[in-house]
Amino acid sequence: MVRILIIDDDPQILGMLGQILEREGHEVVEAPNGKVGLKLYRENPTDLIITDLIMPEKEGIETIMELRRDFPDVKIIAISGGGRIEAEEYLFMAQKLGVQRTFTKPIARAELLKAVRELLN
Repeated sequence: MVRILIIDDDPQILGMLGQILEREGHEVVEAPNGKVGLKLYRENPTDLIITDLIMPEKEGIETIMELRRDFPDVKIIAISGGGRIEAEEYLFMAQKLGVQRTFTKPIARAELLKAVRELLN
């Protein structure tokens, strides 16, 4: 079974993404911010990480940088609804850090599942 870590401070997004992925047969691990997400990943690595970019405690960009440094082969999807700047600008930064896919919120179910399938094959 494929394990996917979702890192997002919005409980509704966590619930929605978790439900979509669990219906596809994946095991989902949830974290409310990058600090908790990194701790969970270090304790029990997952096959894929989906992370928001704007969060309290530890933002997604910091989380991605740390993951890339310590686990260069980890597969990451970055998501953002924007913040002080447009979502596309945050996602562009994430791409420069080596994430495999980026999405603006709200995420289309079909697009998300297609990206997950491509990254896990």
